Amino acid sequence: NARPGIKFALGENVKQSRNPQASRYPQTRMGVETFIVSKLTEAREYAQAEKDYERFLHLYRIRRARTPDEQAFVDAYERGPIFRRDLELEALAEILDKERWIHCHSYRQDEILMLCRVAQTFGFRIGTFQHVLEGYKVADAIREVAVGASCFSDWWAYKVEVQDAIPENGAIMHEQGVNVSFNSDDANLARRMNLEAAKAVRYGGVSEEDALKFVTLNPAIQLGIDEHVGSLDVGKHADLVLWSGHPLSNYSVCQRTWVDGRTMFSLEQDAALRARIASERARLIQKLLDAPTDDDDPGEAPGEEIHEHEGRGICGCLEGA
Repeated sequence: NARPGIKFALGENVKQSRNPQASRYPQTRMGVETFIVSKLTEAREYAQAEKDYERFLHLYRIRRARTPDEQAFVDAYERGPIFRRDLELEALAEILDKERWIHCHSYRQDEILMLCRVAQTFGFRIGTFQHVLEGYKVADAIREVAVGASCFSDWWAYKVEVQDAIPENGAIMHEQGVNVSFNSDDANLARRMNLEAAKAVRYGGVSEEDALKFVTLNPAIQLGIDEHVGSLDVGKHADLVLWSGHPLSNYSVCQRTWVDGRTMFSLEQDAALRARIASERARLIQKLLDAPTDDDDPGEAPGEEIHEHEGRGICGCLEGA
């Protein structure tokens, strides 16, 4: 039931002007803004053309009295299609109609403010600014035009664009009324988002309850699915985790996880699966050790009979078995 989204990007990831192999357009930050404005303008004109087409088509079908413009449409329609569907512009038009969120990769404050101005000009609301490492500088603007900001907890100085990033970023935006979540941008880090949330307590003095929301309820709000997930409430999906201790402690261990009320992980199941895997590994290793070597008699093993039409597959298993 979530509103669909579309990924935008700003900065060096887009222009790549320092890449000697790059020949893309645009190659400047100003060019990125111009490109976005140009495509949104084109999408707005496309949406209006589609509405005009549908209205005139309706008039054509019911054959009402027509104005000269409507008659010109009818004449053109009878000669062949006059509206060409464009899926790219359809998706962009959905942004303008508030039916699709923009989730925008962003770092620098000037680019964040640029997209805020574009959103205000075209009259739509941004879903999230993602990474948004200079969000603390322009938190008031983000609060006005975006559902929220999804940032790193403490990533900085890994390239020039992010030299002004600080670990208090999320806490400052939260203090200014921005809906803040922490993102991982990494498959391994995604397994430890509870510890990322703890950094907001350490660096920014955020309360433990609000810090947990950075990785639970707040991202659900940003995606528009908070009616279903994100907190433990009657009527929501039964998605929860049981910890051995405080969820923000790096000493705590996940003991059990439920998704939609069904156990997806437990320490007991994990131990049983590990034992099964160890047993199977030992069996396969022993089978390899017992296999005949080049020095052994290549003849058939005693008592073993292979029928002419019984094909052998992997590990000696009968094909089709």
